[in-house]
Amino acid sequence: MKKKSSMMEFFQGLGRTFMLPVALLAFMGLLLGIGSSFTSPAVLDKLPFLAHPILQLIFAFMSTIGSFAFTYLPVMFAMAIPLGLVRKEKGVAAFSGFVGYTVMHLAINFVLNARGMLAEADQMRTAGQGMVFGIQTLEMGVLGGIIAGLIVYKLHNKYFDIQLHDSFSFFSGVRFVPIISSLLMGLVGLGLPFIWPYFAMFIALIGKAIQSSGVFGPFLFGSGERLLLPFGLHHILVALIRFTEAGGSMLVDGHQTAGALNIFYEELSKGLAISPQATAFLSQGKMPTFIFGLPAAALAMYHTASADRRASIKGLLISGVVATAVTGITEPIEFLFLFVSPLLWVFHVIMTGLGFMAMALLGVTIGNTDGGILDFIIFGILQGNQTKWYLVLVVGLIWFAIYYFVFKTVILKKNLPTPGRAKLASETEYSREELKSKGQSDYDIPAILAALGGKDNLLSLDNCVTRLRLVLADGDQVQDERLKELGALGVVHLDKENVQVIIGTKVTSVRNQLEDYMMSGDTHEL
Repeated sequence: MKKKSSMMEFFQGLGRTFMLPVALLAFMGLLLGIGSSFTSPAVLDKLPFLAHPILQLIFAFMSTIGSFAFTYLPVMFAMAIPLGLVRKEKGVAAFSGFVGYTVMHLAINFVLNARGMLAEADQMRTAGQGMVFGIQTLEMGVLGGIIAGLIVYKLHNKYFDIQLHDSFSFFSGVRFVPIISSLLMGLVGLGLPFIWPYFAMFIALIGKAIQSSGVFGPFLFGSGERLLLPFGLHHILVALIRFTEAGGSMLVDGHQTAGALNIFYEELSKGLAISPQATAFLSQGKMPTFIFGLPAAALAMYHTASADRRASIKGLLISGVVATAVTGITEPIEFLFLFVSPLLWVFHVIMTGLGFMAMALLGVTIGNTDGGILDFIIFGILQGNQTKWYLVLVVGLIWFAIYYFVFKTVILKKNLPTPGRAKLASETEYSREELKSKGQSDYDIPAILAALGGKDNLLSLDNCVTRLRLVLADGDQVQDERLKELGALGVVHLDKENVQVIIGTKVTSVRNQLEDYMMSGDTHEL
């Protein structure tokens, strides 16, 4: 019997799909940041050799390539959402997302033209209109892509295996998905010009509420994002702030831009002064916690471990610190204490929010997405002292001291079983040589599959940056402690069917090997 997807499964899946365009955006942002910083007059005054025409041409090219993701972000969401959410025929789903998104805007253009509402070129922004693939339409931004992507996802699930009458059998199955997507999204496009102003007004009200909160707004965002992380739902909040009016709206060089990250990239690409109200929700707020706080927590866990076991956990902690401080991937450290101390997790949530608040109060203007050392260098130091990057170091040292003291005190007072402390039945540590013998990803794939209840228990297998995301026939069959023995950092049961296994940065390799192993036909119960 086919199980209906739960709301939790849907929302965690939606959050996961956001990561595909956002990951590209983060990388393209690095290109844009490097290109813009090395062409700025301030940097050229300090490093005049960079003014060589060939070097400037290269940096200008990097800026041009880096702006790609910002320009086409809505259509990437329209394609990524059905691609990530459907379980079968993913390529057709992504293709249909593009078709549906484009047809929707063609239909909007048709209505605007029929009603005589198409604005002149110099009045488009004032009228809330813009261009999509040469089509003059409503300026819907990322929300337009999300709407198209969600509708196409539903259509794909309903019709990808449909069988039409013999006379129309050629259009059956997956061929019908882009057809029905174009028809329905055309109808949606006909209605959007009448509905969109009210929807945009609602989003604008959310944005005004957040902006009117002053520095308390960034605190709510930063702490809320960490609070949602264990459930995999933080990406939804992040996308709302980064790409919609909930994160602010501003006229940048004659272009009305909505979303904190969109505003930042627009100003960066135009060489304009960076707005503190945009960066208040971006990577600068994470830096005190990611670059300083969590490494201090790792150091506290190391110092509180048994002396004879510190060597065995050193690699685990160092790899987690590198992932956190350099790339902004925090789960390898966070999941070492999340499940053993809710008190430390609440402390971490509050401190992350306070980091956002402190950066906003101090007027720091460092943008982008990750909050690691790369962002600090490229979007902070290289952009000049006007970003006030040096204040990150001051606040960061304070965060380091607070995190270290609190973690060391709580671990010792509560006798918490953090890595390297009292031997638990659920804790098995391996040498590097032993881990290598387990396989290409250092994980025992057959044993992991058995701990998940076997091949027949897996209805869906996917992953995000650090965790396996599973839909299971029976979540009660999952052996949490056994998975931790096999190297998992933690196991989250969202409901009876949806389970997440936190692996770390090697999660993609684990997922691929699990899929290969299940397809090999060599599976067996262990």
